[in-house]
Amino acid sequence: MRLTSENTAAHQAQAYAVRLESVSKVYGSGKNQVRALDDVTAGFRRGTFTAVMGPSGSGKSTFLNCTAGLDRPTSGRIVLGDVELSGRSETELTQLRRDRIGFVFQAYNLLAALTVADNVTLPVRLAEQPVDPERLSSVLSAVGLSEHRDRRPSQLSGGQQQRVAIARALVNQPDLVCADEPTGALDSHNGRQVLALLRRIVDDLGQTVLMVTHDPVAAAQADTVMFLADGRLAGELTRPAAEQIAEHMTQLGRS
Repeated sequence: MRLTSENTAAHQAQAYAVRLESVSKVYGSGKNQVRALDDVTAGFRRGTFTAVMGPSGSGKSTFLNCTAGLDRPTSGRIVLGDVELSGRSETELTQLRRDRIGFVFQAYNLLAALTVADNVTLPVRLAEQPVDPERLSSVLSAVGLSEHRDRRPSQLSGGQQQRVAIARALVNQPDLVCADEPTGALDSHNGRQVLALLRRIVDDLGQTVLMVTHDPVAAAQADTVMFLADGRLAGELTRPAAEQIAEHMTQLGRS
């Protein structure tokens, strides 16, 4: 069957959680202008785990922020499923982030006064939607926190707090989970557990994960490692070992 532009768009919306088309991001002007992203085109298929790496100043954070609708590109298109983010109001972007994107940050961003269950369901309640007890139980079970639902963050280890953050990211069954250095504040043991959990939510739950990291060991959990340098795509590796990733990073540092 020959695809028309209409059913091509529908096919892409089904196949890709998010797509970037010729995306650039420029800060400042004149001599102070910085091109953080430079004509980046990439797509992330549903049910895959992608790690983004690059030297300091390569544009990793800008890439993640633009992809997640936290920052607006200067030019180009970003399409989340079947919704183009360009031209959306701040209110619309806020709603899209709340309903269709899950966030996992290095600092957990949990509310100390709330229980695990209340932290996990916070996005649902902020949307003034009813909490689905079965969904909550399912998510807590998936991250191994069923027995801790009534505890507060101060009663949990760092790894457990990050698992609460992952559960919160999953509660709305988002199109995309964005993880920004999710193991950066953890020791090696807890870091491995969190990475294994991110791998599992892709394999077992069919989630799509996009993770920015500086750690080759963390990136080796991904299906694909995408490299950025000077705001441009600078290579891609499929299911690489940590040693391959480190070698590629070394080559980028020499270029």
